[in-house]
Amino acid sequence: MPATKVAKKPVKKKHIAKKPAAKKLTAGKSKRMTLPEIRMKAQYLGIDYGKMKKPELIHSIQVAEGYSPCFGTSGGHCDYTDCCFIQDCLKK
Repeated sequence: MPATKVAKKPVKKKHIAKKPAAKKLTAGKSKRMTLPEIRMKAQYLGIDYGKMKKPELIHSIQVAEGYSPCFGTSGGHCDYTDCCFIQDCLKK
C-alpha cells in the first residue's frame, strides 16, 4: 500500500509576552549585593553569621570560597574581577 501524504496545517503562534531583557553583568559593572543576599550566601556556605557586621561576614565568605579575606583593603584596585563583592569593596 503506498504511503499517503498528510498535509500539515500551519501552526498559529499564540501571543507570548516578551520577558524583559536581563541586565548584562560584566566585571566591574555587577550590582552590589544586599545584606540579605550576603546572608543567604553565608548560610549556603554553612557560615553562622549571627551578629557579624557586613565586612566580617564578607571576610568569612571569602575564606570559605578560597579567597583571601581582602574585602575593603583594596585601595581602589582589585585583581579579583570575578568577586561578587567588588562593587562594595571598591567603594570603600
